[in-house]
Amino acid sequence: MADSTISEQDFAAEATAFLEANAKPKQKEEAGWGKGSDKVALFAEKTREEEQAEVAEAKAWRQQFFDAGFGWITGPKAYGGRELSSSYERLWQSLEAKYDTPGGSTFGIGLGMVAPTILAHATDHAKDLYLRKLYRGDMVACQLFSEPVAGSDLAGLQTKAELDGDEWIVTGQKVWTSGAQYSDIGEIICRTDPSLPKHKGLTGFIVDMHAPGVEVRPLRQMTGGASFNEVFFNEVRVPDDHRLGDVNQGWTVALTTLMNERASIGGGGGGVSTMGASRLADLLKAMGKQDDAVLRQKLADIYINTQVARFTGLRAMEKIKAGQLPGPEMSIGKLALTNNMSRTSRFVEQVLGARILADTGEWGTYAWAEFILGVPGMRVAGGTDEVMKNIVGERVLGLPKEPQPEPRPAGA
Repeated sequence: MADSTISEQDFAAEATAFLEANAKPKQKEEAGWGKGSDKVALFAEKTREEEQAEVAEAKAWRQQFFDAGFGWITGPKAYGGRELSSSYERLWQSLEAKYDTPGGSTFGIGLGMVAPTILAHATDHAKDLYLRKLYRGDMVACQLFSEPVAGSDLAGLQTKAELDGDEWIVTGQKVWTSGAQYSDIGEIICRTDPSLPKHKGLTGFIVDMHAPGVEVRPLRQMTGGASFNEVFFNEVRVPDDHRLGDVNQGWTVALTTLMNERASIGGGGGGVSTMGASRLADLLKAMGKQDDAVLRQKLADIYINTQVARFTGLRAMEKIKAGQLPGPEMSIGKLALTNNMSRTSRFVEQVLGARILADTGEWGTYAWAEFILGVPGMRVAGGTDEVMKNIVGERVLGLPKEPQPEPRPAGA
């Protein structure tokens, strides 16, 4: 039962007092063309030193507000939560947004995807071991699903886990793992019975990212940064009490994580909905193309589709607030997000032309190159656009399943 002993008004007063004592109010940034930062990159391009400093700062802040009672407002009291309704969580977020505090992107995957899966499927021992630490910021978690030959086809993964007494031995490779370089634990799905149909022989585990046999290698992106990694597991031992759900029932575990992942990605703006059409309108004016009828129509198209996506996302969020699990509508949200990013990318390319090819120092021009180069990555993250279309077609529209390719003849 939720703790209803504190009113939202008293809660807001408590949160405001804490924020005033521990953070500075945000200063209003200068708005308009040529003012402030012109950065619009989708992925952070930081050195490892900058990244480590940012993670340390984010951890320190999270530990501080968790200890004050704001780290897991809706969570069970047994793990440091307050068991309040989600309206209190939204109230805290709206108040914190008024203050200059470290960003929470470090914990996005761990708290948005991995922790809910641990709460739903882990043993009591694992819940006791990790949930409080994750929400307090003592630990960071990553998600280990995709593989070189099984990207969006999660059921085709080959990383194996073999039972050895009361431990599992994990061997294989994962790829496109965000945050693996600073994560303490990871949620991994492995094949535990190759004789079963591919959806049936999977099992989920919590793996120690510092364990012997775990190797994290950064992947350089075409934007210049290395936000993702490939991770190798060479006979890594995982205790059976770190298993998520029953043996060979990992598909259910994975779906829990994926639904939360698509809720997280599809519900975000990724730099498009948050920047608004005004930034693009300013770009059009600065380049002297505000009277171009075709470009004006494209700008209107971006605005309309962004608003439609926002309202669709709000409807889905209301469903979650009502206690229902996020479903296929989150695939619609994720697909709408990347479609709008692609629209924005094509619009900017047409407006700027050669200006995105070299940095001349002109404000608000070459900076868009990082956004344009990041869009293909977003079309893969959280399930490719093609997979999202299949989900929408089959589960939302009720269309027939996509035909499977014919098996390759022996020896071919």
